[in-house]
Amino acid sequence: MSRTRTERLVNLVICLLSTRRFLTAAQIAATVPGYEHDPEDPRDHEAFQRKFERDKAELRDLGVPLETGTASVFDQEPGYRIAHREYALPDIILEPDEAAAVGIAARLWQHAGLAAAASSGLAKLRAAGVEVDPQATLGVEPVVTVDPAFGPLTSAARDRRAVTFSYRVPEVDDPATRKLEPWGVVCWQGRWYVVGHDRDRGATRCFRLSRIVGAVKPLGRPGAFTPPENEDLISHVAKWSGPVPHNGRATVTVRPGKAAGLRRWATESLAGPDGDRLTIPYADAERLASTIVGYGPDVRAEGPPEVREAVIQLLKEVVARHEVAA
Repeated sequence: MSRTRTERLVNLVICLLSTRRFLTAAQIAATVPGYEHDPEDPRDHEAFQRKFERDKAELRDLGVPLETGTASVFDQEPGYRIAHREYALPDIILEPDEAAAVGIAARLWQHAGLAAAASSGLAKLRAAGVEVDPQATLGVEPVVTVDPAFGPLTSAARDRRAVTFSYRVPEVDDPATRKLEPWGVVCWQGRWYVVGHDRDRGATRCFRLSRIVGAVKPLGRPGAFTPPENEDLISHVAKWSGPVPHNGRATVTVRPGKAAGLRRWATESLAGPDGDRLTIPYADAERLASTIVGYGPDVRAEGPPEVREAVIQLLKEVVARHEVAA
């Protein structure tokens, strides 16, 4: 199944789960990304109908309980919905490593465009006067994002296609051009890295995605190289990155009795009129900012400026995403 069709099916499921009424094919076409067409054009409309019929059959084959019916006795056109009771799963107990894997998978939603497309679709439903159940897809849209280079690099690794990109390292002002045969993308200590064969250096290299400047461009055709089998990409990143020094010092104000996890990191704590003032050692401002934002209004970043600015930027991104959903 193609990635485009997979995204369309996922968004169709989210759309049908988000309302308890039956939605007509026309409402679905106007809501779900991938079904855009001109209903006045017979050929275009026929192509949509074929696509929709294939997708309905695919969902039923996958075990999705797709129902057909009408919202009222006055409706002439049939509609579709998903039976919530039959679709819901029982409680699942995950082992720690399984839960971690699910958490990593969830981070991909935002970048893959699924969460944004789903939010857009739900906004269209509300605009059309369709009541949307805000609890139906609770937890589907994570707020964790990945770097812009993630998508192009994972696609290139899957297609075995070389890429080129500009890469900046902290000790050098100007980015350098790299040519890489990507073997895969992995997460290490909260950051995403690509590992592969550097063509110019003739050796295995790994690159942090957040340091890639601009677009990742393909080189040559798919299937141009064969990655090594059973290669431990994480070990490459661990050896390359080495221990992370926590040389930075951030100051945060924490409400009394809150943010116990953050307090354990503190090297100093002073009581104040607005809360406890903590000194937190850190290595990466953005990673610390992500932790601070996770505590909501219970924690306020006081300094240094790089941490405050990273917190503000993350909060702006969260607001922007939820404004789209609203």
